[in-house]
Amino acid sequence: MAGLRVMIAVAVRVAWRQFLSGIGFVVAAVLLNSTVHAQAQQAQSEPYGRVVVIGEGSVNVTPDYALITSGVTTEAKTVKGGTDANSKVMAAINTALLQRGIEQKDIQTSRFSIRPVYAPHDARTEPRLLGYNVSNQVSVKIRNIGDLGEILDQLVTAGATDVGNIAFLVSDASKAADQAREAAMADARRKAEVFAHASGIELGRVEWITEDSGVVAPVQTRAQGASAAMAATVPISAGEDTLRVRVTVGFGIAR
Repeated sequence: MAGLRVMIAVAVRVAWRQFLSGIGFVVAAVLLNSTVHAQAQQAQSEPYGRVVVIGEGSVNVTPDYALITSGVTTEAKTVKGGTDANSKVMAAINTALLQRGIEQKDIQTSRFSIRPVYAPHDARTEPRLLGYNVSNQVSVKIRNIGDLGEILDQLVTAGATDVGNIAFLVSDASKAADQAREAAMADARRKAEVFAHASGIELGRVEWITEDSGVVAPVQTRAQGASAAMAATVPISAGEDTLRVRVTVGFGIAR
């Protein structure tokens, strides 16, 4: 009987030790998992080193063609009278443009309207119809800017009452925009290298690039409209335009 009690006591002690060992393993596993999780969170919370700068580039471009708006506005007592008179002058305008070497494909109707014209009146009187106002406008592409002044003069001579909205444009703005982009990237790298040198770090590779939307746009310069009463050839100067591009660049830091 005494031997049996001793065996039971030994078995109980062994089982208790195994139980305590199991608890210790679980606790150790929990602590290890918590440590790894904390280290991962710390690594994620550490900011990723980078240098972010804004680069700007610009290119001067010379417009190589122009767009103008021309037309005539007529008034008559009837719609037919107004449209007939208007069509006669517009035919003369179209002929003048063709004689100056403007191709028909470069002449496009931009607006045509007919509206009634009433005599001045107040709220107590009925409006009295005086006639109709007919307006016809065309948009004309001038490929040789040097001829623009003489073309404006001939339009007025042909009977145009509306001449203006002169816009000087560049036919291939994308090529100039690419040059401005290269200049903007060079400017961004120069700034980043200055910051890196001043901070005592080594600049890494480019991580990302964004271009400000709407910066690269068709180059356009508008001149004052020509008056139908001008008596001499209008001096026209296309000048130059500046195309600008702005980019934001993120550089990594070499480790």
